[in-house]
Formats: sequence, C-alpha cells, structure tokens
Amino acid sequence: MFESQSIENLDPTTTARLLADRAAIVDLTHRYCWALDTKNFEALDGIFAPDANGDLLEDVRGRDAIKARIARALTPLDQTQHLVANHMIRVEGDRAWCRCYLQSQHVRKAAEGDPNFIIAGRYEDELTRTPDGWRIVFRKLTVMWTSGNPGVAQG
Repeated sequence: MFESQSIENLDPTTTARLLADRAAIVDLTHRYCWALDTKNFEALDGIFAPDANGDLLEDVRGRDAIKARIARALTPLDQTQHLVANHMIRVEGDRAWCRCYLQSQHVRKAAEGDPNFIIAGRYEDELTRTPDGWRIVFRKLTVMWTSGNPGVAQG
C-alpha cells in the first residue's frame, strides 16, 4: 500500500519542493496533535478537507463528523498528550500519503482505578494540496497496543 520515496538522485529543484512538502505535511500532523491536546476542535478545519473521511475506530464521513468524533472522545478527559513520529511521506503532485506512529496519553482523574490510558498505533493519511496548504482527505487510525485503564477512554 505504501512505498517509500527517496530524495536521492533528484535535481535540486525537485528535492527542495519535495522537502518543503514533507515539512508541511509533518507540520500538519503536529498541528493536529496540538488541536487535540488543547481541545481546540475548530482548529481541525485547517487539518482536514471539508469532505474528509476517516476510520477513527469508527467510520466517520465529513470534517464535521470527524470533529464530533474527536470531541466526544476527548472532552471528558482532564489531559491528553498526542505524539507522532517516524513519518513516511510520499508526494505525487497535489496528492500525498503519510503514515506515522502515534502515542497518546489520556488522563481522567474521575475514572475508577488508574486515571491513565495510553494508546499506541499509527495514522495512515491521504492528503491533497489546496490553495490553503495540505489537508487530510482520509485518515485511518490503527491501534497497535494499549496500556493502563481503558475505562479512562469510556467517559
């Protein structure tokens, strides 16, 4: 599904453009994390295309549904910390694909038992270039492992 893209043996202009696109896409994934951790769900308008879809442990259709899904999961929590790393990005013109690992810490002090729950996995994104920059048109969240109290995430 995903083939890595090398910058080796490219002309300087192509290399510069590819590196700029990759930096913009990594920045987009970082802005996503900050939007979640600050519960600034309106900032997700600058992350997802209006007609974006996702598999976020449930099927979501449209940016508003994505925002509602995320808000429903995170609003009951006292704190979260979302980290992304090891980005693999492929750019083809105005389309791109990105996958990265994630770790997210969830804290809910009112939870019965341990107030912490960690989810680790990966995001697999399809993106499009817009006049306002790159936007995610499809995001899949795959959970690879968890640790702690799953009751924290159940609101």
